[in-house]
Amino acid sequence: MIVAGLTGSIAMGKSTAARMFAELGAPVFDADAAVRAYYAGEGAARIEAAFPGVVVDGVVDRERLSRVVLNDSAALARLEALVHPAVAAMRLDFLERARAEGRRIVVVDVPLLFETGAEATVDCVVVVSAPAAAQRARALARPGMTAEKLDAILARQTPDADKRRRAHFVVDTGGSLESTRAQIAQLLRAAAGLEGRKTPHA
Repeated sequence: MIVAGLTGSIAMGKSTAARMFAELGAPVFDADAAVRAYYAGEGAARIEAAFPGVVVDGVVDRERLSRVVLNDSAALARLEALVHPAVAAMRLDFLERARAEGRRIVVVDVPLLFETGAEATVDCVVVVSAPAAAQRARALARPGMTAEKLDAILARQTPDADKRRRAHFVVDTGGSLESTRAQIAQLLRAAAGLEGRKTPHA
């Protein structure tokens, strides 16, 4: 089974690409969805204990949490120590189920793939990229996003040029949706010929 790691900086179109992979038949593990599930479930009490006041109605309020950790590297490290192991366990379960189902290729959507060293756990890396101007415009159009917050997020992420250089495949989302879909379909055909060498692990 080929395990493809999908990543890309903020507002590069990764969620759109992930949806297209799924529509084209490749099961996708969504790390952001896993985090949301953790924040709404077993993680809520743990996060509240570490960061009092960030849970609202039993669910972690991501905006409140962001304000606490965004510019505090020690707080961010404490948060990651809680979240990353939980997400890794969910990813391992996804991979084990996919292997049991006889899947030929799966996609793990991990925003911080390079930043967390998770590229070592996949067979190939797919980076979603777009021109910087398009990225910035998309990001600033999001509710609650400011230039200051965007710059802080980008400072924590591996630069796009580095991601592209380290990728096995690059999907350019700067054009039309049809162009993006065609690139992903071609990528899936190419990846199907690869040899899956790694045992699934978190």
